[in-house]
Amino acid sequence: MHIRSLLSPSTALVLVSLVAASSASDVVNLTALSFETVVGPEPLVLVAFCTSWSGHCKALAPHYEEAATALKAKNIKIAKVDCVAEPSFCEAHEVQGYPTLKVFRYGSRVDGYPGTPQADSIINYMVEQSLPAVSEVTTANHEEFKNASNNSRVVVTIAYVASSTESPAVEFSAVAEKHRDRSAYVFGLSTDEDAIDAAGVTPPAIVVYRSFDEPKTVYPGLPISAVSNPELEEWISSLSVPVIDEISAENYAVYINSPKPLAYLFLDPSSPDKEVYIEAIRPVAQQYKPQVNFVWIDAVKFVTHAKALNLKDVKWPAFVIQDLGRKHLAYPLDQSMDVTPEAVGNWLQQFLDGKLEPMLRSAPIPETQYGPVSTVVGKQFNEIVLDDSKDVFVEFYTTWCGHCKRLKPIWDSLGEKYAPLKEKITIAKMELLANELPPSAPFRVSSVPALKFKPAGSREFIDYDGHRTLEDFIAFVKEHARNNLETPVVPTEGEGVGQIPLGAETR
Repeated sequence: MHIRSLLSPSTALVLVSLVAASSASDVVNLTALSFETVVGPEPLVLVAFCTSWSGHCKALAPHYEEAATALKAKNIKIAKVDCVAEPSFCEAHEVQGYPTLKVFRYGSRVDGYPGTPQADSIINYMVEQSLPAVSEVTTANHEEFKNASNNSRVVVTIAYVASSTESPAVEFSAVAEKHRDRSAYVFGLSTDEDAIDAAGVTPPAIVVYRSFDEPKTVYPGLPISAVSNPELEEWISSLSVPVIDEISAENYAVYINSPKPLAYLFLDPSSPDKEVYIEAIRPVAQQYKPQVNFVWIDAVKFVTHAKALNLKDVKWPAFVIQDLGRKHLAYPLDQSMDVTPEAVGNWLQQFLDGKLEPMLRSAPIPETQYGPVSTVVGKQFNEIVLDDSKDVFVEFYTTWCGHCKRLKPIWDSLGEKYAPLKEKITIAKMELLANELPPSAPFRVSSVPALKFKPAGSREFIDYDGHRTLEDFIAFVKEHARNNLETPVVPTEGEGVGQIPLGAETR
């Protein structure tokens, strides 16, 4: 007998309702067709791109449901897309792994979700995102708000205006919206006359408050009503970085993600003259701040970093410029020179004028090339690897890499295979701890072993990502080489020349 026949009609109706309620979800299911209709009108939506087979998506599901229910009460929508059913749509949104969570405002993607896949984290983040990017500042909270920068690296920016609709209030709000996810920035807007008087400014005015360098800086542009978003953004961004500060794990990302070159002053923190050197360099750092970021660094603790920047001697102070935009190339000041403001300023100016050549790590040039594989050092990269007359297949490796060690006998065999054709093809290797890629290299190496092939007459490098067997390497070379790599066979004494055609390949 079916269990439902044992229940009264009213009891069955209640149970059906409970089951329906328990299975109801506050997560909105989206498709490519419904996406614009649902997400477009909403000021804030979190969308999870998932698949039914992903274990991480299954682990996220209960937390996502809990967050959706909690956020529904705050009118914040949580949605998901099934990437099995909508593969093209997910690809269009640059989804490369599952789950991928993205934040949308009025249908436009603004950022990826940076938190953990836990309900509390999702709820807190989305509630924070729902708050205005610009806080209202009044007489009651003015002092507390601007003093949020005390004892921290937070930059507080307040726009003092007669009306929230006049310029530059609109431009200011746009900049604040763009930087709302950065914890180093806080934005406020005040139309309160008493708060404006307390700030000592005449509206419209924009003021940055911070705990380092100048504690209060008023936007100098005139007329401020005509300021553009990029100008305002650049000004605030420049003030968020100190003229010169100690670089550490806490602020490393600020500098490494900046497009500006980074100037290091290496100091022994135990030296009684440490502060003397910092203050001596400060005016130079201030002068070049629009173009270069300045830091001082613990030379004792980070001596390995000093060596990576091609400082040869353990001698402090030392100065080096790292061009973060050009393969992290280093330009160290000659360590035989004293690190003075004049020397540093001159070195910086030469760098900015394009008159300096980077110092590259390079092992000594081999007097003789031993073995079938050519050894490339930094000083000979252009000569060997960029030789237009030859096909070049080069391995980039390190001495500590286990995969590189296992590859060595196979790579040597490849070199032996093409040893008779050294005028046409070079099989080479370059050790990356002792050698650095020059600016002429159109690539960087992020993992080893890295295998790159340059056809003759070309400067385009083809990455090899196939199986690391001799047969696969030979097939790859045959496919991509531009020179004729057929091995000539010279007949031995007693053999007829006609028996084996010259130019035929033998195995």
